[in-house]
Amino acid sequence: MLPLNYAILELFKTGAEYDTTAVMQRLQGDYGSFKAFNPPAVLESLMSAEKNELLEESRYDLDEQGELHVYYQATDYGREMIARYIG
Repeated sequence: MLPLNYAILELFKTGAEYDTTAVMQRLQGDYGSFKAFNPPAVLESLMSAEKNELLEESRYDLDEQGELHVYYQATDYGREMIARYIG
C-alpha cells in the first residue's frame, strides 16, 4: 500500500480533477482508518502538491450549504513526476 500522500497524488495521474471530499471518498476504503486521513490533512497534502507545482487549482464551487470546494488537477509536470516516481 502506498503512503497516503502518494495515494492522493496517484489519483491525479489521469488528469482528473478532485476536491478534498472527492479524494477522501475515493481513498476511504484503503485509508479510512489512518489517523492522518481527515479533511484538514488531505487539504494540506493537496496544497503542498500545489506549492510544489505538481497540482494546480482548476476551479471553485459552492455546495448547497455554502461551503467552498477547491478542485485541483495535475499539471503536465505533475503528471510526469507522478508517473515517474509513483507509478
